[in-house]
Amino acid sequence: MCGINGLFTPPGHAQTAQSARTVAAMNEALAHRGPDDEGTWGEGLITLGHRRLSIIDLSSAGHQPMISADNRYVLTFNGEIYNFLDLRAELSDYPFQSNTDSEVILAAYARWGVRCLSRLVGMFAFAIWDREAETLFIARDRLGIKPVYYCQKNGILAFSSEMRGILASGLCSRQLNTDSLVDFLRYQTVHAPHTMLEGVYMLPPGSYIWQTETGMSIEAYWQLVPHHLPSPGEGGWPERVRQALEKAVERRLVADVPFGAFLSGGLDSSAVVAMMDKASSHEVRTFNISFHEKEYDEGPFARQMAQYCGSRHEEIKLRADDFLALLPEALQAMDHPSGDGPNTYVVSKATHKAGITMALSGLGGDELFAGYSVFQQLHSLEQRRWLNLAPAGLRRWGANRYQSMRPNIAGQKTAEVLRLPQINALSAYPLYRQVLLDEQIRALSTLKELPGNRVEALVLRLMQTAAFQKLPLISQISVLEIQTYLQNVLLRDTDQMSMAHALEVRVPFMDHDLVELVLGIPDEYKLGQPSKRLLVEAMGNLVPTSITQRTKMGFTLPFAKWMRNELKSYTQDRIMYLANYPFFQERALQQLWTGFLANDGSVSWSRVWILAVLGQWLQQNQIR
Repeated sequence: MCGINGLFTPPGHAQTAQSARTVAAMNEALAHRGPDDEGTWGEGLITLGHRRLSIIDLSSAGHQPMISADNRYVLTFNGEIYNFLDLRAELSDYPFQSNTDSEVILAAYARWGVRCLSRLVGMFAFAIWDREAETLFIARDRLGIKPVYYCQKNGILAFSSEMRGILASGLCSRQLNTDSLVDFLRYQTVHAPHTMLEGVYMLPPGSYIWQTETGMSIEAYWQLVPHHLPSPGEGGWPERVRQALEKAVERRLVADVPFGAFLSGGLDSSAVVAMMDKASSHEVRTFNISFHEKEYDEGPFARQMAQYCGSRHEEIKLRADDFLALLPEALQAMDHPSGDGPNTYVVSKATHKAGITMALSGLGGDELFAGYSVFQQLHSLEQRRWLNLAPAGLRRWGANRYQSMRPNIAGQKTAEVLRLPQINALSAYPLYRQVLLDEQIRALSTLKELPGNRVEALVLRLMQTAAFQKLPLISQISVLEIQTYLQNVLLRDTDQMSMAHALEVRVPFMDHDLVELVLGIPDEYKLGQPSKRLLVEAMGNLVPTSITQRTKMGFTLPFAKWMRNELKSYTQDRIMYLANYPFFQERALQQLWTGFLANDGSVSWSRVWILAVLGQWLQQNQIR
C-alpha cells in the first residue's frame, strides 16, 4: 500500500524543474503512507511521485515510479492486485524484472491498454504515462477502496492519494465549497466526486481519467448494479455465497509481510477470521478494541471467536483518557472531515504496533447482507404505501401532530417521511440516513436556501436505470448504502486512518465478484431472523451460534458519555470555532450544544460530533 502523486503540465506550461519540486512536496505530504521508499520521475509534460509501503516483493526491484521493460510506460501505483500471479502467467512473454504486482499492471496495460481494468482483481489507484503517445491514464478500483483526488487549473492537472497531497501542490485554493459543507452536515461526509474544497474532486469508483494535450475526460469502466442476475446453482444461495467469500478471503492472503485481522466480535469480522483460518497455513492473529464501559464492550464475543478458531488474539483496552490522548493525532490524520474515523485510527495503531503490516477487515458485510436497521425499516415502510391514499394535507397534519408528540430524532424523521410527496422505501432512504435534517441546518446556517440533496439526486438517477429497477428492494438499498455511507465514509476513513500508521487494510466483502453475486439474490434469503440470515447460513458451523445469534451492537465508541465529561471542553471549543465562519450562526451552535448537554432527545451525539470534527479540520487546514 502506498501513496501516488502526479502533475501534468500541457505545452506552454511545462517547467520540469518546478514540477519536480512540486511533486516532491506532494510526496512529503504523503510520507506516512509509504515509509519504505519514495521516488519521483519526470520529463516534458509529466512528473510522477510515489511513496512505498512494501507488501509484495520487498526488494528494491519494486521501486516506483516504475518504467516498463521497453521504456514506453511509467507507473505509480497504490493498492494490491490479488490475481497478479495468474495475470503474470498469462503475460509470460513480458520480460519481468521483479516479483511485484506493480510490474504486472505495466505488462497488462502494454498488452490490453484500458481494457486491462477488466482483468484486474483488487483494490487500486494508479497512473500510467505513455511516453510515446504522451497520454496520462489514471484509474480507480471498482468499489472505491483506494482514493484518487484531483484538481485542474489552466490545463494543469494534479492528482494524489490524499487531499493533503493536492494542497501541497499549491494548484488549488483552500476555499470551502458551501454546497459540500451542507452535504457534510446532512451525511457526515461529502459524496464523490465532490470534496469539501472548491475545485478539488475525487475520481468516482470504477472510473478512469484520460488526459492528453487537448484535454481531460472521465469514463466509467464498471457499474455496481449488475446487468445479469445470477442463479443459485446446485448448492443453493448459501453455498454460492460461502464459496465466493472463501475465494475473496483467499485472494487477500497473498503478502510477503506479517498479517492479521480486525475482530470486533460481530458476524462480519468473525466470518472473515473463520475463512482466514480455513485458507491459511499460518497462525491467524486477531485484534480487538474493548471498553471498560460494558454496554459498548464486544471483547467477550471477540475472545469467543478467537478461541473457537484458535487465533492468536490481542485485546486493546480503551479508557476515555486513552482516547482523549489519541484524539488530536487521530483528527490530525483525517485528510477529509468525517464523523466516523477515530475508531479505525485506534485499532490500526495498535495493530501496527504489534508488528502487523497488513490486516483484513469485515467492512462491507452490513451493507451487502442487510445488517443495518435501515434495511428492515425501509422494507416495512414499503409495505405501508397505502399511506399515499391519504390527502397530502392530512398527512402533513399527521406529521406535525406526530412530531409534537415525539420530539426526538425518530419522531422528526417519521414526520419528514409523512410529508414526502410519495411515501416509499427509495424516496425515504435519504431521510433515514441524514444526520442533521434540513430544518436544523437552516437554523444553524445563514443560507436562505439549501442546495439540492446529493443522495436524493443519486436515488433519482438510479431509479431511471433499467438494471437498478430489476434488482430486489433489499439489493437496491444495498446499492445505495455502498454508494453513499460505505464508499464515502467507511472506506475513506479506513484508508486515511490505517495509512496514518502505514497499515494496509483489505476488505474481502468488497470483492466485486461477491458483490455482484449477493446483489442478485432475492430478498427472501436476506430478510428474517437471525440478522444477516444469508451470511449466517453460508457460514454454517464455521462461526459459533453465540456469534451468529447475538444482538448486533455495532463498532462504536462511547462518545455520548465522553462528550459530556472527558471530551466536553474539547468538543465545545471546536464547535464554537465554527462561529468564525459567516456560514454559521453562533447562537444556534450554542443552543445545539446546550441541548446535547441537557440530554435533549432531538440532539444526538453524532449531530454534535460532526460539528466538532468539522471545526477541527477547518482550523488545522486553514480553510477559508
